[in-house]
Amino acid sequence: MADDRRLKVLSAIVTDYVRTREPVGSRALVERYRLGVSPATIRNDMAALEDEGYIHQPHTSAGRVPTEKGYRLFVDEVARVKPLSAPERRAITALLSGAVDLEQVVARTVRALAQLTGQLAVVEYPSLRRTALRHLELVALGPTRVLLVIITDTGRVEQRTVSMPAGRVVDPLVLESLRTRMNAALVGRIAADVVPILTSLAERAPEEDRLLLTAVADELIKALRPDGEERIVVAGTANLARATPDFSSLGPLLDAVEEQVVLLRLFTDDSASGLSRSGASADMRVSIGSENHDDALSEASVVTASYGAGAGDVVAHLGIIGPTRMDYPATMAAVRAVARYLSRFLAETDDAIP
Repeated sequence: MADDRRLKVLSAIVTDYVRTREPVGSRALVERYRLGVSPATIRNDMAALEDEGYIHQPHTSAGRVPTEKGYRLFVDEVARVKPLSAPERRAITALLSGAVDLEQVVARTVRALAQLTGQLAVVEYPSLRRTALRHLELVALGPTRVLLVIITDTGRVEQRTVSMPAGRVVDPLVLESLRTRMNAALVGRIAADVVPILTSLAERAPEEDRLLLTAVADELIKALRPDGEERIVVAGTANLARATPDFSSLGPLLDAVEEQVVLLRLFTDDSASGLSRSGASADMRVSIGSENHDDALSEASVVTASYGAGAGDVVAHLGIIGPTRMDYPATMAAVRAVARYLSRFLAETDDAIP
């Protein structure tokens, strides 16, 4: 829609409705916003916006409220990611400072995002599949079991227990030799490189090493495979409860939040989405209502961003879920700021580990 004046009217309607949760009439727009036109002109613009499906009248005596289409136009053409205020920046620093490892920083990040936005916050741990291996440790747990510790360049640590075949025991010398050879071959490699390297190691390994190498390799490949377990953390469920009037039924949404596969799919869709992002950074996505392609999220908006240690180095995502009636510019700003903080943490971690 090319009419700048109508865009301003739509922006005022969205802003007012987000603030008050009350349908917006032409009189309120005249009194609260400097639109520079007469009430009659505003009424005509509102009628045109309604005809085009950007706003609707919930009942005959009410003003107008934005539709899903109206929110989309607002996000694409009107909303701009506004900078965080000094108190908001201080809040992020206070909440996230002092974190010494990935577990702490992710836990603090999701709480900070929930507090800043007043929405449900979701943070995905850096994916093992998207990160490079930093170190592999093999520790004997007994005569027939080995602990495999996987450390990535983002600081993520995963543990797997490896069991020897029946009747075979762990040789400490073989274990130490295998640890050295696997680190020499795999450090700095991403998941896609691991299988051919392990195959080559197995082909060249002495017979007495091959059983242990095969058992360890199987567990490492399971941890790195595309359908392997990804981890996410959630905070701010109570924020959704406070938004109950914005949903016809909150139950399906809360059920979806408990199913991590639904949340992970949001992040997966994020990478492939072609939704417009005018006003947002290229690594940010806003999906509204039916754009989420899930009945449980049909009355929700999802704002997500990617993060990583370097430019274009996406290792995971974070975001918020809330009602479609949300302060999009402020929410987008908070999501972007927190994603950038997390990216800086990963970059510093990457630089600090030799």
